[in-house]
Amino acid sequence: MIQTIADALAERGYDTLTDVQQAVSNPELDGKDLLVSAQTGSGKTVGFGLAIAKTLLGDEEKLGFAAAPLALVVAPTRELAFQVMRELGWLYAKAGARMASCIGGMDARDERRALERGAHIVVGTPGRLRDHIQRGTLDLSSIRAIVLDEADEMLDLGFREDLEFMLDEAPEERRTLLFSATVPPMIAKLAQQYQKDAERVTTLSGKTQHADIEYHAVKVAFHDSENAVINLLRYHEAENAIVFANTRAAVNHLTARLSNRGFRVVCLSGELSQTERTHALQAMRDGRARVCVATDVAARGIDLPNLNLVIHADLPKNQEALLHRSGRTGRAGRKGISALIVTPKLASKADRLLKFSKITAEWITPPTADEILRQDEERLLNDELWSQEMTDDQRAFAARLLETRSPEEIAAACLRLFRAGQSAPEELSDPDARTPRAERKPFGPSKWVALSVGRDDKAEPRWLLPLILRATGISKDALGAIRVQNSETFVELLEEKMPEVLARVPDGGELEDGVMMRVLDAAPDLPRGPAKGATQGNKRFDKPRGEKSWGDKPRGDRPQRDGKPDWKDKPRKPRPDGEAQRSLGGSDKPRGEKAWGDKPRSDKPRGDKPGGGKPWGDKPRGDKPFNKDRSDDRPYKPKGDKPAYKGKSDAPRGDKPYKGKPSGDKPFKGKPSGDKPFGKGKPSGDKPFGKGKPGEKPKPKPKFNKAADTSKRFTAPGKPGKPGPKGKPRPGGMDAPRRKP
Repeated sequence: MIQTIADALAERGYDTLTDVQQAVSNPELDGKDLLVSAQTGSGKTVGFGLAIAKTLLGDEEKLGFAAAPLALVVAPTRELAFQVMRELGWLYAKAGARMASCIGGMDARDERRALERGAHIVVGTPGRLRDHIQRGTLDLSSIRAIVLDEADEMLDLGFREDLEFMLDEAPEERRTLLFSATVPPMIAKLAQQYQKDAERVTTLSGKTQHADIEYHAVKVAFHDSENAVINLLRYHEAENAIVFANTRAAVNHLTARLSNRGFRVVCLSGELSQTERTHALQAMRDGRARVCVATDVAARGIDLPNLNLVIHADLPKNQEALLHRSGRTGRAGRKGISALIVTPKLASKADRLLKFSKITAEWITPPTADEILRQDEERLLNDELWSQEMTDDQRAFAARLLETRSPEEIAAACLRLFRAGQSAPEELSDPDARTPRAERKPFGPSKWVALSVGRDDKAEPRWLLPLILRATGISKDALGAIRVQNSETFVELLEEKMPEVLARVPDGGELEDGVMMRVLDAAPDLPRGPAKGATQGNKRFDKPRGEKSWGDKPRGDRPQRDGKPDWKDKPRKPRPDGEAQRSLGGSDKPRGEKAWGDKPRSDKPRGDKPGGGKPWGDKPRGDKPFNKDRSDDRPYKPKGDKPAYKGKSDAPRGDKPYKGKPSGDKPFKGKPSGDKPFGKGKPSGDKPFGKGKPGEKPKPKPKFNKAADTSKRFTAPGKPGKPGPKGKPRPGGMDAPRRKP
């Protein structure tokens, strides 16, 4: 190892290196690309600092003049980038390294000036680094090593394009080191694409996840989640603790709650500016704050000193988030506690999360108020202040105090003073206890009154209840059942409250807005089930459907109206060319014997309905009037007496005519049937195709009028709409308009 690096490690108290630090500093790996995976808190930052030392320094102990950067370190978050800056700063301080940062949220002008002055190592976040490269302020031509710290997190955050851009801009002969807690397929693909014969280094085999972290699954009632966090903080009294929540709103709420309870707390989330986030972390390092409430933005790479407790106020979304959150404690061989707050509804989710993470947790209940008070006493008795020697002033004050107070009073006052600076513990409910359902007491002796509004007046209990309370002045407890009927509503009242009610509203008096009240002698006899007149669907479906189908009603001949001749007796115009008259009414010749157009019809049956030879015109029509508003002497049969159409019937279809449509061989709107294919052409037969009157000659097909084509028309300048002279058309009428010279 290079001497300047060894001296820096010795000053920081590094007697022995961690597993990952020893693995990456192996002389056999000098100059090779590395793909390193190790658990969180194992010292990866110092590890890649040791890995690139030989590449940067060579055989020298100090770096030369700072010009273009020699190493580039990329981190996913601002906090992690600042931490890498601090770690590499003291590691390369004796080697004379100059550091520069390119971190989003910071002043880009200061970063540009620092790059212009020269730097040996540049640390930054992907977006800001790419911006400096594209602007030409960051020169990668002299880069010897690129380190991607927490590479899996950068890919999850969507920085793949930025990483590929930087790797493409760097020289081909560089070293590429990828450090990650896990190696998913995306990381393996990236390593295969941008690394050359990478050496795989892992320290995860043969060890359990976070052996130095003690996991607790704390079962709490649903309404005691925040109280459990307070009790955990009070019971453990950790020098530094971090509480994780899933949303920014939850972070702000929990921060305010802890601050009001007397905890020295800061918050950390993505909505804060970089300056505010830096100040919050610095307060934790300086001891000005002891609790940090954060989102997952603080779950990666942040190393706070003496962080002994991690509380998951909200369960992590996946096992990776659980491991990285918990990895903030138990770092570099120190012990720590990771506590998950689990409500009854989240117990199965927490169990699956721990199982998938291969973590064994102890299921406990949160500390009670008595346990916290006992812990305070033990903490007071074991305080280091008892072992310190007293000064003369302190001895004199103790003697004076013993003259005025007894030892018991002094001890009690000492305990009270100690607890005065602490937050009071919370009383918690049993998480497994179910709240018993309150038994409803009997209503007691009661009287019934009737109100003059009901369902027909759109009466509802939701507006009748406040109306009764306002008018009578009684409380809600004196009101019993409310039964809304069609025309009135029955209300049950306590018998002992009736004098008070009648004093304000007498029997037969008005409550409000025309609602009258009368007192009943006995309880009303109310029917069971839905009230009569309530909505039960369409009334015409209430009757049982009869066996008679829809078309079985005989249709008789309709009488003449106002002396007008029947439509069957109207004279018909003679058909041209001696054609036979077509009878629309009764005919001596059955229509089923000859098909339309004298063309025999196909033998193909038309469904299950036989095409009988009964003429359509001879079919009698019923007595049902065509128009309900027509005034005549015909009887009118209401529509409700007729059974509804039942749909498909089991009876043969031949017994049921199809609503006046002929069951014979009448043509269907002029379209032929039979073996001729159906199309738009003119049908065969002697009858012309179309809607013309019987006996008229078909009109000749009109010739194409060119004037109807808008592309062929042209209106000459002049008076619009004035017809031109007959005969020879105006010159140029069909030509394109000419422009004036």
